[in-house]
Amino acid sequence: MNLDDLSVIRSIDSQNMIQDINDLPNQLLAGWTLGLSNPMPKIDKISRVVISGMGGSALSADLLRSYSLSNCAVPVVLHRDYGLPAFAKGSDTLFIATSHSGNTEETIDSLKAAISAGCVCMVVATGGKLLEMANTHTLPAWTFDHRGQPRAAIGFSFGFLLALFTRLGLIEDQAILLQNTVVEMKAAQQAYLPEVPAPNNPAKRYAGQLVGRWVTIFGAGLLSVVAARWKAQINEMAKAPANFEALPEADHNTLSGILNPSEELLSPRTFSMFLTSSFDHPRNMLRNEITRRLFMVEGLNTDVFVAKGSSPLEHMWTAIHFGDYMAYYLAIAYGIDPTPLDAAVELKNSLAESNKPK
Repeated sequence: MNLDDLSVIRSIDSQNMIQDINDLPNQLLAGWTLGLSNPMPKIDKISRVVISGMGGSALSADLLRSYSLSNCAVPVVLHRDYGLPAFAKGSDTLFIATSHSGNTEETIDSLKAAISAGCVCMVVATGGKLLEMANTHTLPAWTFDHRGQPRAAIGFSFGFLLALFTRLGLIEDQAILLQNTVVEMKAAQQAYLPEVPAPNNPAKRYAGQLVGRWVTIFGAGLLSVVAARWKAQINEMAKAPANFEALPEADHNTLSGILNPSEELLSPRTFSMFLTSSFDHPRNMLRNEITRRLFMVEGLNTDVFVAKGSSPLEHMWTAIHFGDYMAYYLAIAYGIDPTPLDAAVELKNSLAESNKPK
């Protein structure tokens, strides 16, 4: 597949996913700006924050949780399931239900449980049943207009949460850091655009290495959640297998599993990508380097991606943006439309059918 043939790219990308990817920096800024003026939850004391979501909405929350670990005074827990953890109760628990459509059944169930448990609740969605519940129970509802796939709205939901945490005083003011991040993303993306030919386009070149291979993404600290984003984008855009591993945990188990099957069977069909950042813990930077070297000694295909920018937020978001472009070009290389999710739709329809009276 010629990744430089713009007419072919346009014919495969029937719903213009590339536009959402190109617009991610503006979307991140828009989410932050909207979040600075949205109605706030009324809470006197915050002992914990519980965020309920699935898929792309949960990923945004996980990015925020990871980013705030070093300076947030209260624990932030991400809940990817029905119901609610037993500790999430009372008026000192802030519960956030986040769902792009507002109709994610696990998140709806969690919101019902949080209301019953006396938590201070709020909703982040474009509409749906969550917004109806927010109106019924007079909950703050932060809405945004986005008609694409949930995974393509990650900038809105992260920007919302970053603004919320800033306004609640849980983290320091992020205004300058956010603005610098948007500038850095826009500068970096100029090399990743479809018009830039593959020899000068690292996103296209990286995608080319992944064709026909099961990909594993490694990351530490802030980039462990970015690795999860890369994995999800490869799955959902390229409809290809991928998984992610977090360092240092991977060195305590995954590293032992690279001997079998034999190099001749394993190497041609696998690829390991190591994400690195100068903001990684020094020991994790060393682990990243040594782990990759051990993979290479066993004849396994590897490469490294170095995050760009001058702050942890810039490193996180420039790496996310690059991964989105890379996964997009991998989809094009496979001749696969990056937008539709037929398997996920079939699953949701089957679940909905099971709720109907027999």
